Order: sequence, then C-alpha cells, then structure tokens
Amino acid sequence: MCTSMATKHQLACGLLLATAAGWGLVACSKAAEAPGPAPTGTVAPTPLPVPVPAGFPAPTYRFSSNPPTLEGFELGRTLFYDGALSRDGLISCAECHQQAFAFTHHAHPISHGSGDLLGNRNSLPLQNLAWQPAFMWDGGIQQLDLQALAPIGAHEELATTVPDILGRLRQQPRYGPLFKRAFGSDTLTSERFLKALSQFMVQLVSADAKYDRYRQGRATLTADETAGLQLFTQKCSSCHRGELFTDFSYRNNGVVNADPGRYGITLQEADRNKFRVPSLRNVERSMPYMHDGRFTTLEAVLRHYATGIADNPALDPLLRPGQMRLTDTEQKQIIAFLRTLTDYPFLSDNRFHP
Repeated sequence: MCTSMATKHQLACGLLLATAAGWGLVACSKAAEAPGPAPTGTVAPTPLPVPVPAGFPAPTYRFSSNPPTLEGFELGRTLFYDGALSRDGLISCAECHQQAFAFTHHAHPISHGSGDLLGNRNSLPLQNLAWQPAFMWDGGIQQLDLQALAPIGAHEELATTVPDILGRLRQQPRYGPLFKRAFGSDTLTSERFLKALSQFMVQLVSADAKYDRYRQGRATLTADETAGLQLFTQKCSSCHRGELFTDFSYRNNGVVNADPGRYGITLQEADRNKFRVPSLRNVERSMPYMHDGRFTTLEAVLRHYATGIADNPALDPLLRPGQMRLTDTEQKQIIAFLRTLTDYPFLSDNRFHP
C-alpha cells in the first residue's frame, strides 16, 4: 500500500516494530493467541474463512492471530474507503488502490496522496495478500497487520498517525457499533484498527480469470493464447511462477533509476536496484508498470524485455541482453496469454465496493 523509497522504509521498519510493541500489537517474532469467547451480552462475530483456490499454496498469513469474520471484514472495508485515514480527510486507501484496476492507482505512474504530494513508486496491486510473505516493492514490511503503518506515516501519502486517525474515527457515530460487532467492544484501539484492515485485505482473492477456468476445463484458449502460454512458460515462469504468478523474489530487471530498491532494506550491494517480482494476475488492468511506472502498456513492457534491457552489474542473470529474444509475433502472443489472467468478477465484486 505504500510507495515511498526503500531508504525511508529501512528507517521506518524499526519504528514500526517499536511502535507496534507500544500499542500492544502482534510482534513479527511472536504470534498472538487467538481471541477468546465473546464478552457476555455480545453476539459472536460470524467466521469468514479466506478461500484457498485450487492450485494455490497454503496461505502465509497467520489467521490464528486475526481470525477473519464478516463483521471484521465489513469494518475493514469501511475503513479502507474512509478519507479520515489521511491528514487532510480527503485521501483514503482506495485513492491509490482502485478496485476496477486490481486495486492500483490507475493511470498514475507515481502515486500521490495527501496535499497532492508525489511519492516515489508506482502503487502495487492488492490481491492474494494472504499468500504474500513480505510487502512493498522492497519487502520492507514483513507482516500485513503492520503494512498500513507505512502509508499512514508517509508525508506524501496519508501523512498522519494512528492515534490521530482513531481520534477522528471516534467522532463518527458509526464506528463504535462497527468495532463492537467485529471485536466485542466499542473501544477503538490501534490493534483492532489495523487488524480490521487486514481482515478486509485478505479477502481480496483473485482466482477466477479465463486462465483459471481453462485450468479447470471450463474454457478454451485461442491459438494465440495457447502459443503465449507456451512462450510464457519457457521465457517468464522462472520468476512469475505458479498459480500466483510470482516467486516473491527480488530481482534487477534492467529498470534502473535513483531508487536503491531492496538495497535500502538490506544494505547489501548485491540487492541494489532489485525489486519484488510482482504477480501478473490482472496485469492487463494494473497499468502503468514497473516500480517507477515508466511503461504504460504491456507492449512497452515486452519490448523492454525483448530489446530494451540495459546491462548493469546487478542485472539478473536470466535477463542478460539477448537472453529474452522474442519476435514481434511472440511478444503479441505472450500479451494475449497475459490478458487471460484478467479476473473480471474480482474487479467488479460488490463485496469490495464501499
């Protein structure tokens, strides 16, 4: 959810854990116990398990520390679309994560937030987050329940603090009952606030594209889509692997600018200009592309891999100039396949609307 540079995230990560400990949040190194029974006189929340699509691995999110419920999901959805989460009261999470475009900031190469200030990175999609082991382009956040702290504190994003947000939410009569239904008490706390956001985000599961129906025997690929799948398997699947279409690694793909990437987190020179391999699900709708949003079309992305990669010391060995030789026809066929990863039901699912 955050687009700021990794160097800033490196400083923020230690603060996130220290702040989380001060607020009684779940620390990364120790899972919290599952909540006990609902207090007397309250109605227990309705369990809302996250579906695990066929072929997906086991989720990495620790559901035992934050069991999803219908009421928690509804609270999280309300928070996600509320401008009260920003300093100026105008920018919500949904500003940079728009559902119709796989929860990205459509048509904005670099996301901007409170005060119309520009960040430094392109907004990543929000989908299948329960399977994601780390967050941000640089992997600077290790736990979904802490992820929101980064954009909240970034001056060019939401530009505020959780205590200030809770103060604004307490002035809205709707939130006390929503928190009570979700957590058995109308007390607004930092932990409940962050966990409610997670309960909404873990439900953003995308696995009903044409490709999925093809795998299930419910759809047929065209000749170009079939050829594109074969080329994709040969040329792209080393990084964009499995049903999630990512191996969650960090790689230098020849898109180099002043952003140090993963180096800002690890301070290892070998990580300079490396960024997380994003999932390609819904890639047709999540333009623009790359960490700096430099490419506006899939055609431009394929041209980059076919002929435009600039060699540099940290460039991934799989992408050395000449390794990705692709004709114009092959590029078009790969794009035809990539369009089969568009999950239209997910992009229009009313459950995720405000």
